[in-house]
Amino acid sequence: MDIASPTALLGGLSPQQFMRRHWQKKPLLVRQALPMPRPFVSRAELFALAASEDVESRLIVRDGRDWTLRHGPLARRALPALTRTRWSLLVQGLDLHLEQAREMLERFRFVPDARLDDVMVSFATDGGGVGPHFDSYDVFLLQIHGTRRWRIGRLPDPQLQKGVPLKILTNFVAEQEWLLEPGDMLYLPPRWAHDGTAEGECMTCSIGFRAAGAHELARDLLQRALDADEAREDDRLYRDPKQQASTQPGRIPEALREFARVSLQHWLHAHGGFDVALGEVLSEPKPGVWFDAGASLPERCAVRLDRRTRMLHDAAHVFINGEAFRAGGRDATLMRRLADRRELGSRELAALSDDARGLLEQWAQAGWIHAVAEGETR
Repeated sequence: MDIASPTALLGGLSPQQFMRRHWQKKPLLVRQALPMPRPFVSRAELFALAASEDVESRLIVRDGRDWTLRHGPLARRALPALTRTRWSLLVQGLDLHLEQAREMLERFRFVPDARLDDVMVSFATDGGGVGPHFDSYDVFLLQIHGTRRWRIGRLPDPQLQKGVPLKILTNFVAEQEWLLEPGDMLYLPPRWAHDGTAEGECMTCSIGFRAAGAHELARDLLQRALDADEAREDDRLYRDPKQQASTQPGRIPEALREFARVSLQHWLHAHGGFDVALGEVLSEPKPGVWFDAGASLPERCAVRLDRRTRMLHDAAHVFINGEAFRAGGRDATLMRRLADRRELGSRELAALSDDARGLLEQWAQAGWIHAVAEGETR
């Protein structure tokens, strides 16, 4: 992807310009961002996915002022009739199950993979929607079938309606309004209130992003570091030969406080501990994701990451599906290229060391990567 070149996906802006002007700053409406002669997933395919135990789905029905929410799996007979108005089916994580949805996600990789979350598609009958709400993360809303009317506004009052199974705003005030047709797209930064209502039957694709809270991320990092920690035989004990007699026995000694602080700092940074924990946490697949056993890599093949695989890198490591590996030299260059492009050609594969090839072989057998013919690389 040329991040400096204008693209119709972003209304003639380059990815660089979009990130500078709009990302986490202000909305952007793009007419015909991605012309859509037909949706990349049919209604029947979406309903079939919603019936699977491996797919996250929700059914939302509005009846007057009342809302009902039901979580999947949802068999077709559990869904209302298509002639009934004001109901929506939301199917999450399509990029894990459909190659076309994974290809949709690829178009937005001008944002780092560590921030990309998933592709969701919502089907709605006339009048269907989830009510005025806000998200804590960025989202691109791409219309792929039918029309949906979007109303958006700033969020001076985040108060929610009580007694409703959805997070619906009490005092939503629309500042702008548009009718989106297939191919049109709306970008919204975090905490912009929005309300989308189907006008006739429609489907909308949402490209969402991860936005971990500071406390959540800190807890995950600490837990990851603890899980990986091994007791050391040379564990230093605290010593205090200069401790004076105390008239405040309940007070924590400053020397002990400093010993604890330095010990924690050394523990976090030992062997790149913090960097390893961060990469493992950020590359961890979503809950419920699993891989089928794969096959060995044949000679002179190219490889491609499985669509469910998350692969990241930093200056000293590559991370794949929650595991960390140190990398250096040519191997590191090629492994980072695999993370960035999600594929490697046969010549690049041949340039890897035996150790790196062995690692790829393990990943192939785990189903994390797959062999493809050279002509099948993008």
